[in-house]
Amino acid sequence: MKYLFKISLLFVFLLALTFIACSSDNETTNEVEEEIVTELHAAFSAFNTEATTIYLDGSKVVIETTGLPNHETVYWGEGNALYIDEPDVATTPSIMSSNNNATTIRVDATPNLTGSTVETQLNTIGIAVSGASIFNDQEGGGALDQAAASLDWTGAHIGPGVYHYHLEPKAFTDDDDNLVGILLDGVFLYGRKCNSTGTYPTDLDASGGHTSTTQYTNGEEEYHYHIINELYSNTGSYIAFAGPYQGY
Repeated sequence: MKYLFKISLLFVFLLALTFIACSSDNETTNEVEEEIVTELHAAFSAFNTEATTIYLDGSKVVIETTGLPNHETVYWGEGNALYIDEPDVATTPSIMSSNNNATTIRVDATPNLTGSTVETQLNTIGIAVSGASIFNDQEGGGALDQAAASLDWTGAHIGPGVYHYHLEPKAFTDDDDNLVGILLDGVFLYGRKCNSTGTYPTDLDASGGHTSTTQYTNGEEEYHYHIINELYSNTGSYIAFAGPYQGY
């Protein structure tokens, strides 16, 4: 009897180990599974389709862009239909072409807002609805005000390489709640006003973000950024986005 009792205990013990192992395997599998998003966010409908190709790739959104905006600027160069003369702009040597502005970014379809904030870096930090890049508040490792003279009427210039916005892009958002673009952490950036109230938001965090409804969320609240309503230095305008990111 004692022998049979010991065998029974051993069997129960082995069965328990098997159950634990299976459970651990399932938990591990669940942890590494990517969230599959099946539909693009409605805000992507505002992007310039002539410049951008936007599609889902598992849990990521891929944004491929020519980088060429659909609005006027001196940086198109004389002879282009979108060229305008801006005599007060100290233009950089480059003009736009189809081969030196192309950019591709991959962002989370569902931003992760649970991690630590991350500082922005130089070069492209997001893509605007026009198809051009968004940069932060620095220029060549220094303050933007040293390059303010080269910014066109919509707060953009060329260098290094790509046409990009540093300031509120007045070509498509000018003291309003319009969508500006999407940043590298997958969070959308809007103009200085909030669609949920029609006024400047008063509850923005250090990144210029808060949670409320937008014109693209069908009544659901969502974390998003705004251009902060504070004039920047000698530019007489507003920084598009300085950071840090919240969605990494």
